[in-house]
Amino acid sequence: MNKRTINMKTTLFLAAVCDQTYTQFHNRDGTFIMPEGYHLVGDMTGTSYKSARERFGFVIASDKAAVIAFRGTGTATEWISDLIARQTDYRYVKDGGMTHQGFTDIYRSLRGQLVELVSKVPSGLPLFVTGHSLGGALATLAAPDLDASFNERKIKVYTYASPRVGDPTFVRMFNRRIPVSVRVANKYDIVTQLPPLLYRSPKTEKTYIYLHVKGEYKLEQNAGSISANHSLTHYFDVLASQAPLAKQQICAAPAGWCPSSA
Repeated sequence: MNKRTINMKTTLFLAAVCDQTYTQFHNRDGTFIMPEGYHLVGDMTGTSYKSARERFGFVIASDKAAVIAFRGTGTATEWISDLIARQTDYRYVKDGGMTHQGFTDIYRSLRGQLVELVSKVPSGLPLFVTGHSLGGALATLAAPDLDASFNERKIKVYTYASPRVGDPTFVRMFNRRIPVSVRVANKYDIVTQLPPLLYRSPKTEKTYIYLHVKGEYKLEQNAGSISANHSLTHYFDVLASQAPLAKQQICAAPAGWCPSSA
């Protein structure tokens, strides 16, 4: 049993927001359902391996908080980016270590838009940075960068099914800079075990070390397949079973905005 205590209402709320990044991506006009009281600050577009620009998420805000949400892998070229696991310098924080090349290239392609959007958010609002799968990796890359760029902000990170992102130096820097980090990981989800702790690049033949950032909240429910164990809907349903009242409150309105297997 997971002994760690987390704010389940916030965890479920942000999982539902993450689900809307996929809605945004699949809708030609980029529309999605926003939680009550929130407005759109702006979309983020970026590029994966040799791809055209596409939507990777959004920034929304209310009078109480702002949320930066990144989506997970949605195209074949993004799968290629996911597999480029050699490391590159994390340039956004001094002594930031090394991070996954494929993830970092995508983050670099959208970073300018992200910084511009965050600059439009009132400085007193806390920033929640969230994402599922590849989106969790992008959230992990974004958080210390935003902390360095907007050092008066209170940044909290919630990720779901995130892979490993960086080397020990990056992880130490992240853990030091980001006080609140919740990394929800299903024991049966293979993506949370990638890249491996020791990754040898077939291109460079160099071995890279990968670690997870802090804050693991472990789920232990097998959905029966690799894809099902990784799906955001499965994550949401398992979390909701642990806090049904919180789920009821979050999903009451607007109608249909929460993910569900039903």
